[in-house]
Amino acid sequence: MSASALPIVLASTSWTRQTILRNAGVPFEAVASGVDEEAAKAGLLAEEVTPRDVADALAEMKAVKVSHRRPGLVIGSDQTLELKGRLFDKVDTLEAARARLLELRGEIHKLHSGVVVARDGQPIWRIVETAKLSVRPFSEAWLDGYLERNGEQILSSVGCYMLEGEGLQMFDRIDGDYFTILGLPMTGLLDFLRLHGALQA
Repeated sequence: MSASALPIVLASTSWTRQTILRNAGVPFEAVASGVDEEAAKAGLLAEEVTPRDVADALAEMKAVKVSHRRPGLVIGSDQTLELKGRLFDKVDTLEAARARLLELRGEIHKLHSGVVVARDGQPIWRIVETAKLSVRPFSEAWLDGYLERNGEQILSSVGCYMLEGEGLQMFDRIDGDYFTILGLPMTGLLDFLRLHGALQA
């Protein structure tokens, strides 16, 4: 990256998203967005916004808010989980995680990952990608062992699984991009950053 390249800011303190960017060789600063996600999500759902568009709207809110106070290209992202048209939120306890995974068992759900890039308070690029995941009919004995081995780290995922770890064993079919499942679709984003001179072409 040249000295005149635009700075890149991630409007998130998510460890997963930071790791994805860092591993891809993207120089960036991570800044908490300050968006009240629960209140924003509640408002969007009251307006009957779809789970896909909730991800897009929250990503835009984060990017725009941070770009008012940081120069350069600000990346906002959000992910929603949809099962049978219903949006699921993260859970706070392993007991709730167990109930969530039993609800997903034997079903196909969608993960919608939205990314918006803003500059000077205005969104200038966006993408929403969707992955479909089929959860196998695992036994409750397997589930209890999974929860015991992985503990509260699974609570960082709305689906209560970490695809990059043992959570992969939950699925019998996955249709979608790996980075979409992790919450930050990358190929289009990298193309955009190169196009705007923030990364070397």
